[in-house]
Amino acid sequence: MYQYYGELLPMKLLDEAAFWKHQEKEHTAVIRQIAPNLEQEYVNALQQWEREFAKTEGIIVRLREAVIREKGHVNPKTTMEIMELIKFCNEQSKKFIQLLDIILNNSIGVKGNPIASTVIHHIMRESEYFIGITQTILYG
Repeated sequence: MYQYYGELLPMKLLDEAAFWKHQEKEHTAVIRQIAPNLEQEYVNALQQWEREFAKTEGIIVRLREAVIREKGHVNPKTTMEIMELIKFCNEQSKKFIQLLDIILNNSIGVKGNPIASTVIHHIMRESEYFIGITQTILYG
């Protein structure tokens, strides 16, 4: 896969991460909106995740700017930072999926709301897709 993207690989990874971290951040708000009876502990957890995704987005923006400044010739240090960031993003998404699974299994407010349950399952699949796409790019 690296050969396919060549020197564009770092930017491709950052573009994917930027898009999906923004999506996950929005998903925290969507869940809170579609599940008005969601328990406060889960509301708080989703609000914390929203802040965490925003922080990650900020890091991605900084690295994208570094890649742009390097005009496509990404130095090894920046490449290493990007690879570490993508690994972090994958772990972050896995933990977010774990929270969503806990909400699905334990929240009375979601169990009684089939639309919320369906949407949360969809959100989980999207986060799993992000993990899959970045792993394919990294290790494919």
